[in-house]
Amino acid sequence: MKELFTVIKTVMTKLLAGIATVLLSVMTLLVLYQVFTRYVLDSPAAFTEELVRYFLIWTGFIGAAYAFLTREHMCLVLFRDNLKPEKRRILMIVLDVLILVFAILVITVGGFKLAMSARQVYSALLGIPRSLVYGMAPVSGLFIIMAQIINIYEDVTGITIEGGKD
Repeated sequence: MKELFTVIKTVMTKLLAGIATVLLSVMTLLVLYQVFTRYVLDSPAAFTEELVRYFLIWTGFIGAAYAFLTREHMCLVLFRDNLKPEKRRILMIVLDVLILVFAILVITVGGFKLAMSARQVYSALLGIPRSLVYGMAPVSGLFIIMAQIINIYEDVTGITIEGGKD
C-alpha cells in the first residue's frame, strides 16, 4: 500500500505543481500583454481580464489540492504542537477526516452540481460556458480526496509517504 501511495503522491505532486506553474506563467504573460496593449497600443485587449480571472480561480483550486497533498496548508500549530503525541495523532485523524468529508460533499459534489447548473450560462467576453470555469472545483476536489486518503493513511499508520515536495 505504501508503494502505491508513494507513486500516487509523486505523480500528483508533480502534476499539480506543473499545472499551477503553467497557469501562473500564462497569467503573467496575459497581464503583460494587457498592459502592453493598453499603454503602448492604446487599445486594451478586453479578453485578457476575464481569462486571467478564470485562470486565477483554477490556480486557487489547484494550489489548495497541492497544499493538502504536501501538508503545507495554513494551520494554527500552537494548539496542535502543545498536545502529547497520541492526542496529536487523534486530532490529525479527526481533522483529516473532516477535510475529506468537506472535499467530497462540498467541493466535489457541490462543485459538480454548480458546474452542471452553469452549462447554459456563457461568459460575457469569451462566450465560453461557465461550467468550464466551475468545473475546476470537482477536479480539484478529487485531488484533495486522494490527498486526504494518503494523509489519513499516514496519520493512522505513522508511516510517512515520500514523494511530496522535491
